[in-house]
Amino acid sequence: MSTNPHILICDDDPVVHESLGLYLENEHFSYSSAFDGKEALAHVASDRPDLIILDLMMPEKPGIEVCREIRKTLTTPIIILTAKGEEIDRVLGLELGADDYIVKPFSPREVIARIKAVLRRINEPQENAPVLRFEGLEINIDNYQVKVKGELVPCTPKEVEILHLLASHAGQVMDREQILSLVWGYDYFGDTRTVDTHIKRIRQKVAYDDAPWSLVTVYGVGYKFEVAS
Repeated sequence: MSTNPHILICDDDPVVHESLGLYLENEHFSYSSAFDGKEALAHVASDRPDLIILDLMMPEKPGIEVCREIRKTLTTPIIILTAKGEEIDRVLGLELGADDYIVKPFSPREVIARIKAVLRRINEPQENAPVLRFEGLEINIDNYQVKVKGELVPCTPKEVEILHLLASHAGQVMDREQILSLVWGYDYFGDTRTVDTHIKRIRQKVAYDDAPWSLVTVYGVGYKFEVAS
């Protein structure tokens, strides 16, 4: 990532671009603007932004479809914008790989705080972070790669961090609040359902028949990485 991160704002409301743009410039971030879904995908391809602010309700192509297209090839952090009544779309966005969400109306200061939190978590140096290996599974937190049976599995940074966290504490139950705090950081503004949607995606990506390990749900508590004895 560059010294001055580049943010792509995708929203059909010019006021959103103007207000966020002023705050981004004050933080020495550069930014570009897309006002519909097709334009958003074009900017993603040409600008290669460090982070994407993505409204779910956009003309030409809705934000959910844009998120799905981006996640086919890129792990670029995505913060989705939603209206209060769009809970189903918000959850779907997280399941597709968004890193965070913000409910409209929002404070530009809050958006900047979210951007900083996401970028900080992704770009923090990982000290004493070994490659974890289990039969048929390799988790490398240094280069954010996961391999299943030797094949690279595309995962978002948050998915790698959650999997590495649980696998490095194999057999230990971690509740959702712990995972939020350790992966997203103390200044994360989301809720515990974010953890559930990420765990669901991780399982879909890494699970296979007869795997000697699994991500186990401990109902009413949280999750654990369990290795068969």
